[in-house]
Amino acid sequence: MWRLKTLRHKASGSANDLEEFKHKRREFEKVLRQARRNKQLISKRLLQNVDEDEEEGDSMETGSIPLSPEQVREMIRGVQSGGEEKAACLASLRKALRNPESQVTFIKSENSMHMLIGQLSSHNAQCQLEAARCLHELSHSTQPSVGQACLPAGPYLLTYLSSQSTKLVELCLYTLGNLCPDSAVVREKLLAQGIVPALANCIHIQRYNLAVVEAVGFTLSQLLQAKDATEKIIPAVMASGIVPHVISALTPDPEFGYGPAIECTWCLHYLVSSNLDNSMLIAQGALSQCSAVLLTLGGAVAQGNLEGGIELLIWPLLRCLGNLLVSGGDVMPEDTRLLAALCVFSQAYLHPQPALSRESLWVLNNLTAGSSGFCSGLLLLNMVPILIQFLSFSKGINSMALRVLGNIAHHGPEYCVRLTQAGLLTALCATLKMAEPEVVTLSLEVLYMLVSSNPQVVEEFTRLNGVPLLEAIQYNSEGEQRVRAAYILDHHFSAFSEVESLSS
Repeated sequence: MWRLKTLRHKASGSANDLEEFKHKRREFEKVLRQARRNKQLISKRLLQNVDEDEEEGDSMETGSIPLSPEQVREMIRGVQSGGEEKAACLASLRKALRNPESQVTFIKSENSMHMLIGQLSSHNAQCQLEAARCLHELSHSTQPSVGQACLPAGPYLLTYLSSQSTKLVELCLYTLGNLCPDSAVVREKLLAQGIVPALANCIHIQRYNLAVVEAVGFTLSQLLQAKDATEKIIPAVMASGIVPHVISALTPDPEFGYGPAIECTWCLHYLVSSNLDNSMLIAQGALSQCSAVLLTLGGAVAQGNLEGGIELLIWPLLRCLGNLLVSGGDVMPEDTRLLAALCVFSQAYLHPQPALSRESLWVLNNLTAGSSGFCSGLLLLNMVPILIQFLSFSKGINSMALRVLGNIAHHGPEYCVRLTQAGLLTALCATLKMAEPEVVTLSLEVLYMLVSSNPQVVEEFTRLNGVPLLEAIQYNSEGEQRVRAAYILDHHFSAFSEVESLSS
């Protein structure tokens, strides 16, 4: 995302100031990504200009006072007049464009965008860079009219994705990424101008430059979140050759950080969730790569590493893996390390981020559904007690844990005996009393499989005073629960039913 080499104020600032600035930047990044994770919001990014050695006063908010139309025209004339001060005039204009009102005033001024595009396409590298920064400020506007005014610059922004200047490439990428969500008109124009093949070519050329890879991931994710992405964008993306580069970027670089991996994993998530055939993604290694990265992150979390935004990468990886498993993807059942990693996530984030714990259990459910190998792995690694502990938690965690336990019980008497020995019947007696309808229904399903497996389970459930719980459910307002409870009583506790009938 943001690349810093110096502070925005005097370059002579202390190392502590630099670390504090970087910390604030990382926190801001975290907020942006958190918003997109929770609500799938499309967020714009504003790059910080870190190349200029500004005075202390310039580090304050610039452009806080909107410019009048005459002041804007004067700045435009200053750029057009030429000379050695042209780059400085563009830099002043860029600072002025940080004000939203000045942005609108600028695009309404005659020849304003023509002047800016002219400088963007000039042979003066410094003027070109400053013009790109001006466009980047405009692209950050919340006014759709400002984004549409930038459209004539689209072909130049796309062309410069092949530039030798990585600063210019990053600027162009984030500017394009900011423009994508403004409107369907802007997106269609950028698609017609060739944004998808340009992104594919850019990440191919710059695949070893992680700052650029992160920027490509951001811009691509902005495109893929469009409502019409499935019909108009994803087919072009799948055919562009960009997907293998996205998949290879899922592994985080320990020195650079999680940024590129997070952006590219969200891209993969949007592709996987598009309801298209995911067989091509699986064939290109998406499932195996997600699994491998989750194994690595599981080891880090197990060692207590919960800092640095690691959870922001775990989120989209879990979603990708869970949906790929539903699409028919397979993971080698012998590799029980993935089971361990998912259990680590579900435990580590149970209290700080329960939604992430639930997400981990959801993937565990998809992994164990119909897989005797992975269900055996859970028993072998003694993870059933952990799953039983989750039954006392709400927010969907208990229901997901019940689904996983049901997957294990589904494989027959031997598995049911192991579950009973782990204390599942006692836990079910508690979940059958809960107010959550889904939890009670799932508890009845699991209980049915257990009591059907072995007469001793029936005796144990009776000893635990579980029969009165089933009888109480028969008076429940939920029709499905009444039917299930009555069926279990009639087929496995008929003696108690007869006693009940006689007493009534």
